Formats: sequence, structure tokens, C-alpha cells
Amino acid sequence: MKIVLQIVLWVVIGVLSYLLFNAIYGEVKFNEIKEKRYKMAIENLRDLRVSELAHRTVTGKYEADFDKLVRFIDTAQFTLTQRRDSTVLDEQATKDYGVDTYKEITLIDTLGYRSVKDSLFKKSDRYKTMINVPIEGSNAKFEIKTGTINKSNIDFPVFEIKVLKETLLFDQDKDFINKEKQVISVDGVNGDALIVGSLFKINTNGNWPKSYGANDE
Repeated sequence: MKIVLQIVLWVVIGVLSYLLFNAIYGEVKFNEIKEKRYKMAIENLRDLRVSELAHRTVTGKYEADFDKLVRFIDTAQFTLTQRRDSTVLDEQATKDYGVDTYKEITLIDTLGYRSVKDSLFKKSDRYKTMINVPIEGSNAKFEIKTGTINKSNIDFPVFEIKVLKETLLFDQDKDFINKEKQVISVDGVNGDALIVGSLFKINTNGNWPKSYGANDE
């Protein structure tokens, strides 16, 4: 009986050790996959952000329709300008005081134009597919929303682009995904999604830490 109990005890110890190893190893592998996929998604989010910022620079607003955003990149141009200070005669002050009076002004000269596509993406055409979540086996797309925020009776355009964590990790262990969605950490991506911009405040930053790449340019 003693030998049987010892055998059973060793079997239990073996099973528990195996389960513990699998749990630790599983989480390590999950984190490796998570970080890789987050970095891939963030590259697209950064491309989408600079595209939206360019659209606002040229048109004064953000664009929620991805097809229109692509057409904008293909066809639009930045106006290249130069600011310079100058001094001119202030006719009203000269008339008021009876002596020549000068004032400083800022002149903006148009130097030419440059393609938005060449400025942002050079010879790459990755902007045509940046809406697609870049995870093998996934057909998901990033979600783009635009709106306005009124401050001091002025409407400011805003945008938000996001992808849910569970979308990026669709084929991973559900328990690990649920745990990741509840992360609150300076070294992690807080919340249940990767997001750039906001519909509730004037902000074009991403919600990821700098360890994943710049979140504010």
C-alpha cells in the first residue's frame, strides 16, 4: 500500500509540474506573440495617423472613409511655403503722427508643391493596405472614426483609429486575452484596444508605451 501511495504521489507531482510548466511556458509564448503583433499593428496605426494629419493639413478635416483617404494620398499635394519678416510703411500711423512710421509684417511665399504620397511614403505603396490588420489568418480592418469637439465656440476636428486586442490575438488562449485586456501598466498597452487619436479630446497620440515605438509623431 505504501508503494502504491508513493507511486500515486509521484504521478500527482508529475502532473502538477507538467501543468505548471505549461502555464508558465504558455504565458511566455503568448507574450512573445502579443508583442510581435502589437508592433506590426502599431506600424499601420502610425501610417494611418500621418495620413490623417496630412489630410487635415491640406483639407482642414480628417477622413473616415479609407478609400477616399487613399485617393487623397494618391492625388493631393502639400503647398511648400516660406515665412519671412518684412518692414513696410504704416500709412495710417504716418498720417496720424505726420512722420514716416513703419510696421513689421510676416509674408508667406509659395515656393512650390510636393506630392503627399512622396512626402509620406516615398516609393512604397503600403498605404493602400494599411487599413488591414497585419496578422496572418485575420481579415479584420482597423476602425476609423472622425468627429468634432467644440471648444470656446470653435469646432476642432478629431479622429480615432483602433483595433481590439482580441482581434490581434484572435487565435490565442482566451484566458490570456482576457487578462491582457485588463492591463493597467506604464509598460503595457492599457485597455482593450490599441488606439491612436481620440473622439473625446484633442489628441493624436497613440496609447502604447514608447517601448513599442514612438506614439506621438
